[in-house]
Amino acid sequence: MTEWHKSDWRAKPRIQMPEYTDLDKLTAVENRLSSYPPLVFAGEARRLKTQLAKVSRGEAFLLQGGDCAESFAEFKADQIRDTFKVMLQMAMVLTYAAKVPVVKVGRMAGQFAKPRSADTETVSGTELPSYRGDIINGFDFTADSRVPDPERMLQAYLQSAATLNLLRAFSTGGYADVHKVHAWTLGFTATPEAEKYRELANRISDTLDFMQAAGIGEEASHVMETVEFYTSHESLLLEYEEALTRVDSTTGQWLAGSGHMIWIGDRTRQPDGAHVEFARGVQNPIGLKCGPSMTTGHLKALMAALNPRNEPGRLTLIARFGAGNVAEHLPRLIKAVKEEGASVVWSCDPMHGNTIKSSTGYKTRPFDSVLREVREFFAVHNDEGSIPGGVHFEMTGADVTECTGGVRAVTDEDLSSRYHTACDPRLNASQSLELAFLVAEELTNRRARMQNAEAV
Repeated sequence: MTEWHKSDWRAKPRIQMPEYTDLDKLTAVENRLSSYPPLVFAGEARRLKTQLAKVSRGEAFLLQGGDCAESFAEFKADQIRDTFKVMLQMAMVLTYAAKVPVVKVGRMAGQFAKPRSADTETVSGTELPSYRGDIINGFDFTADSRVPDPERMLQAYLQSAATLNLLRAFSTGGYADVHKVHAWTLGFTATPEAEKYRELANRISDTLDFMQAAGIGEEASHVMETVEFYTSHESLLLEYEEALTRVDSTTGQWLAGSGHMIWIGDRTRQPDGAHVEFARGVQNPIGLKCGPSMTTGHLKALMAALNPRNEPGRLTLIARFGAGNVAEHLPRLIKAVKEEGASVVWSCDPMHGNTIKSSTGYKTRPFDSVLREVREFFAVHNDEGSIPGGVHFEMTGADVTECTGGVRAVTDEDLSSRYHTACDPRLNASQSLELAFLVAEELTNRRARMQNAEAV
């Protein structure tokens, strides 16, 4: 890799980023952030990369999930706890099905900026700049609120630090005890609507009972009561990212100190653009969203730029095509990866390609479409002989009504009752856990096919 500095992105074409009007204020904020401690540490990012390398070989599975966009107004300890709780439940179900560890990565502690399809929006004849996430401007539809304010980066940093502090406490303080997590899941399967998932939940119970009877739980109490949990976000606002980037004293490499894993969105993945330039120089694991417009040549150029040494665990390709479109687009990208001999993690984002407008006027995502894309993702990988390494969901632990369907059958008419998202619709706690059971079926079937193939 050529010599790189954290500000090199400034010489590249930039899109989906705000134009700040008060440059003195922006400089003051960047200088202040540059003096703050990083939010994550290099050793943590390297450990995540090691675990993602196992995912790339089929020795682990990636579960990535959380808010579409974190909010200043909705920042509550209970909300962090509830999302963390559901992710632990999902991970337990997936671990049992896949028979491999599940790498848990939250869209948390930094997921504040959002790309938009248009620079402006019009309401009742009034046109204003689009809302781009709380780290950039305000959600309220007023001229003052929509002006980009660099001081919002400071609030985002403080909220991220508090979120990470709580996540670390939950991860190691006993809240993640496997028996508690399973008790929560049994509560879900006890409902009449979720009866079809009860058999799998009971098999997990039998396994835990056997382990306890055999004394395995006592011998491995630390493992049974703690988890490793990482954070991730789209590295969209590069002034913020640069300010928190540090040199790792142990290796001399640059680290994006804003989160363990950062990703590049489908709108900002230009090989000669600012976002790719920034991401290529940091040692963190990098995610790359791959939508229908991704060509094989484009993908090969991006893999060469972002992972020139072909380092396992470095690059996660997050496929997002929409239900019904996976078979058209994913095979050619898998072939491109094979032609380059590239080591990647393949993950499925079944959310962004399945957004529709409901009959009641709300932006939503049908649960059946989300599930269909996941199943198509697994089917294509089975056909191509590659590894479906993970899933990537926009979700929350709260009881919201933003996506339709699921065992509790959220309807178009229900959307208005608890539609709280600032941007895109999220799966609620029940839908998220149900999806984990359904993904578990895919993992179980895949494992059975592999065992049968080995036996032949």
